[in-house]
Amino acid sequence: MKITAIRAYQIDLPLKEGRYSWSNGNYVEVFDSTVVEVETDAGITGWGECCPLGSAYLPAYALGVRSGLAELAPQLIGADPLALDVLNRHMDAVLRGHPYVKSAIDVACWDILGKVTGQPVTTLLGGKAQDDVVLYRAISQIEPQAMAANLASYRAQGYTRFQLKVGADADSDIARIKLCAQAMQPGEVLVADANTGWTMHEAARVVQAVRDLDVYIEQPCPSYEECLVTRKRTALPFVLDEVITDVSAFMRALGDGAMDVINLKISKVGGLTRARQIRDLCISAGVPMTIEDTWGGDIVTASIAHLAQSTPSEFVFSATDFNSYGTVTFAPDAPQRVNGRMQAADRPGLGVTPDLAVLGAPVMQVS
Repeated sequence: MKITAIRAYQIDLPLKEGRYSWSNGNYVEVFDSTVVEVETDAGITGWGECCPLGSAYLPAYALGVRSGLAELAPQLIGADPLALDVLNRHMDAVLRGHPYVKSAIDVACWDILGKVTGQPVTTLLGGKAQDDVVLYRAISQIEPQAMAANLASYRAQGYTRFQLKVGADADSDIARIKLCAQAMQPGEVLVADANTGWTMHEAARVVQAVRDLDVYIEQPCPSYEECLVTRKRTALPFVLDEVITDVSAFMRALGDGAMDVINLKISKVGGLTRARQIRDLCISAGVPMTIEDTWGGDIVTASIAHLAQSTPSEFVFSATDFNSYGTVTFAPDAPQRVNGRMQAADRPGLGVTPDLAVLGAPVMQVS
């Protein structure tokens, strides 16, 4: 089997709540997502998606996805989409770095592999390890009292795990964490995610002020070294996200005892092939994961569901249903949240069928 064409579609994903805000004053109101179609000479097509969280979060941005695909796609015509490790090495050889650009192609090839074998991607990633996966809800950064008040509405949607967007000034973040911790109910989990927003002295103040609360501290500072300093200052459970970029970064953090949990974002590491490698290392090392992505719609949510559901439940700290945050559906058969949990489809591949009427005409085509 050979790749005969690659197409990219651009789609805007407005938010139901109007705005998503996180550290350092960053926010997005309409997400710019790229959906990728990989066509083969066997008449089988695979789908992937990449949606960076704006341009001020990671070294990734929406136009970069499509510019990178225009550079990369011509080098993939004639490649075997089923030889996933070979394909990934080839992508790395012809385009150095930029793992997020390669992610949607890799995911689309997993979709093709599932369709060829008649198996859902969950099976290909190791098998269904749990019936469904628990989801977390990100609470956009606003005033402390309003963030705490939002917990009740998200709880009513079935969520029991809440990721509080902090990373502002230390005083207001301490108030956010304390107010939300007071609103927690038994069995619920609270994560204070600074998204690299604190300096070391701010992080030191926050972890000291909330030391007696039941809260996880996530990615307090920009660099790995700064996070490690903060890790050593607190006994609270610790999550690393933005600095876990590949296998070597994970192995370094593991050796340093730098975290208790990681956030595994599929596009950040380059797709399902590389995410599976890190996932398996986490399981071997006993490190739970939040399995997610930077952002996205129906295809990203489906990819998350397959990777998470093929992971033993004790190693899935939580997962994300990004398609429930937005107002646009472009694959109606994608996984949906039910009582704070979701299931991957049992259909071959990712089990999603994009609606071309919603996607519109491709913005890039290489054949």
